[in-house]
Amino acid sequence: MSIPDHTVFGFIGTGVMGKSMAGHILSAGYPLIVYSRTKEKAQELLERGAKWGETPKQVAETASVIFTMVGYPSDVEEVYLGENGLISNGKPGSIFLDMTTSSPSLAEKIYQKAKNKGISILDAPVSGGDIGAREATLSIMVGGDKEAFEAVLPILKLLGTNIVYQGKAGAGQHTKMSNQIAIASNMIGVCEAIIYAKKAGLNPETVLQSIATGAAGSWSLSNLVPRMLKGDFEPGFYIKHFIKDMKIALEEAERMDMDVPGLALAKSLYEQLAERGEENSGTQALYKYWKS
Repeated sequence: MSIPDHTVFGFIGTGVMGKSMAGHILSAGYPLIVYSRTKEKAQELLERGAKWGETPKQVAETASVIFTMVGYPSDVEEVYLGENGLISNGKPGSIFLDMTTSSPSLAEKIYQKAKNKGISILDAPVSGGDIGAREATLSIMVGGDKEAFEAVLPILKLLGTNIVYQGKAGAGQHTKMSNQIAIASNMIGVCEAIIYAKKAGLNPETVLQSIATGAAGSWSLSNLVPRMLKGDFEPGFYIKHFIKDMKIALEEAERMDMDVPGLALAKSLYEQLAERGEENSGTQALYKYWKS
């Protein structure tokens, strides 16, 4: 399986991350049709030459390789399985890639529906936030048929630098759950460390210089603490979406009879922030839990 030279690409969901990701495909010279529930979010792409699709159905009828980056599993289900969705209107031989962080069980369900229509689908969630999307350095975790993965790998390389095939349908989403579990507890430690440094009378910026490259180092420490210290809580990744991810991970862990106390605590803290009106802030706003 390979991608023909004349292939039209589609991208559904042009939010904080999707806009940058779609932009990389456009910059590579590929014809692109986009759809977003809010057309204004796609305006920059349209000005650069992308075409507009009025519905996911129109995107499916026009493009044969389609990326989706939407908000919640319910949005994924609507985009793929709805009456005007991709599966019922897609062309046999098409490849769809869902890059939303969603439910592994839903990924498996969509895979089977797509396979019955001769369509390949990959669950390919990403990590790296708005920075990774903008700089094309995302980590991409892929589940589905390996033949389809190999066909789209050159396109995925336009979006990320760490692209790993994880296995059968749903494996990409399970890998992303592992990623989110690791981040959840790490974010608590990152915030506590910086608050501790401040209370000890230290300069948190110089503390960061010492600890960011040692054993305590992490992506969150290096990339999100500077935002915290500047009072920049704009979303690279929304708190409301992180809560969604943690709920999925908790549900999957429960199915596997696994106790995840660190994840449960992080979800509780983030839900408290959401109740205070921070659901549309970036995940670095967890810092406010101690600052409030």
